[in-house]
Amino acid sequence: MTDAHETAQLELVLYSTSFCGACALTRELLETATGAIGDRVTWREVNVATNPAEAEANAIEATPTVVISRPGHGEVTRAAGVPTLNQLLGAIAAALPAG
Repeated sequence: MTDAHETAQLELVLYSTSFCGACALTRELLETATGAIGDRVTWREVNVATNPAEAEANAIEATPTVVISRPGHGEVTRAAGVPTLNQLLGAIAAALPAG
């Protein structure tokens, strides 16, 4: 059986902190957006307080920050702050490979 991360065309990473209210709102939006899209997109969350090395390696300066990447191709786009659902869906649609 194929894992969703193996077949996904995009990965979204939410960089957050546990005390960030805006991060909780962004998490809810990611759950909604990716739930509507299906297995073409996966997402995970990185708490910058408990994983500062990954946050530093990816030049995260604020939370929440969402980074959209294509597996094997790297980062496509990123945005700091709480997006609207339409902004998030638009960024995902723009980042998905054609076809």
